[in-house]
Amino acid sequence: MERGGGDGDISFGGSRRLHVSSLGKTYFPETGATKGALMRYYAHIWPFLRPHVDGRPLVLQRHPDGVGGPVFFQQNAGPRVPDGVRVETLDTVEEGPKPRFVGGDLLTLLHTVQLGAIEVHPWLARTTSIDHPDRCLIDLDPADDVPFSQVVALTRDILAIAKQCELPAAVKTSGASGMHIVIPLPPKTTWATSAELAQLLAGIAAASQPEVATTERSIRKRPKGTIYVDAMQNARGKSMASAYSVRAKPGATVSTPLSPRELTPRLRTSTFTLRTMAARVTRKGDTWGEALAKVPTARALKQAMRALEEVLGNAATT
Repeated sequence: MERGGGDGDISFGGSRRLHVSSLGKTYFPETGATKGALMRYYAHIWPFLRPHVDGRPLVLQRHPDGVGGPVFFQQNAGPRVPDGVRVETLDTVEEGPKPRFVGGDLLTLLHTVQLGAIEVHPWLARTTSIDHPDRCLIDLDPADDVPFSQVVALTRDILAIAKQCELPAAVKTSGASGMHIVIPLPPKTTWATSAELAQLLAGIAAASQPEVATTERSIRKRPKGTIYVDAMQNARGKSMASAYSVRAKPGATVSTPLSPRELTPRLRTSTFTLRTMAARVTRKGDTWGEALAKVPTARALKQAMRALEEVLGNAATT
């Protein structure tokens, strides 16, 4: 289709079809990857990506002219949606009930790409339990002058803290300059509890290594050369770049799940791209799903948070 002019209809079986266009448009000038290449990547990676977006509202970051062009955000699906695109109406604090794109269907995902979405950003909760997140996110965001090896080292330290409290955790590259640490949450966990958990872990990291980590939100007030441990994304309506999502970065990097043994000083995010990820997941399988499969009980989570509170209290007095 791309070679034939870039426009046409993709068939999903039966009467399910999606019209796509401009497949030959270059989205990543540095690598030459096109809009069509991005669609082919998501179609190939879909069996691994689907479980992590299924039933989750999606936030779109649209790049209609590719990386380097204008970008705008979209949550509202709008009144005109092609047949077969998955949309559900959700209550919003500011605007009341609004239609939202919901992940879990390849036709829906490719429709968002057709709109110019390069990245896949699911919420941290599913539509069936929108007030109860099942994932808690800690985002490590380094200053420009921080070497990535230092980000990796801090990641290992936070994972060690979680392990000491018997909390399971998964880790992936952000696909940019940072790392994402995710704690799976038991059913019925509230947004407030998820936020508190993230803040406890972030607070311990910053208190134990103030020369490395900070929880200061203001960029201007952050100590020079530190890594911002962002615990503020755990709220209704917030999202994160999904595992296996391409990022809107010059090298078409991908947010990539990692095993603990891969967290070495040699790790480089540039290794994981649109062109290399298919071979990696074929070789390794869904390491993200495996890492998140061990969900703590509500009692275990409560005990872990008590232990973290004690650690943070001790750190504050030393």
